Amino acid sequence: MGLRVTEDIEIEDWELTEQFVRASGPGGQNVNKVSTAVELRFEAERSPNLPDPVKRRLRRLAGSRWTTEGAIVLFVQDTRSQIRNRELARERLAELIRKATVTPKRRVATKPTYGSVRRRLEAKKVRGEVKALRGKVDE
Repeated sequence: MGLRVTEDIEIEDWELTEQFVRASGPGGQNVNKVSTAVELRFEAERSPNLPDPVKRRLRRLAGSRWTTEGAIVLFVQDTRSQIRNRELARERLAELIRKATVTPKRRVATKPTYGSVRRRLEAKKVRGEVKALRGKVDE
């Protein structure tokens, strides 16, 4: 079955581990009895389906959700339905991986124009003169 992320990337079922736990927060008896929250674990570092550059970007994007073992852990408890929380977790993982597939543009260093530098310095000089006039009045 797997999880289709893009045309090229599909996550296999063995790479995903789901664990259902009790959700916190309001919900009455439902929250005390039913394990509706889902903890989705994706073994990103060991995944053969992700290219290395995507793994590096994914690690940066995942932040604190990235474990020391190289897995991504997503915890979803948005709804009262276990099935819907499971779908949300898979959608969020797919979206995170999609973001990691986008190569960031390289920044081209530019210099400010001569005119803009001159205008900035002139404005600073004028402003300084205005402030200098605010001093104490001599009698």
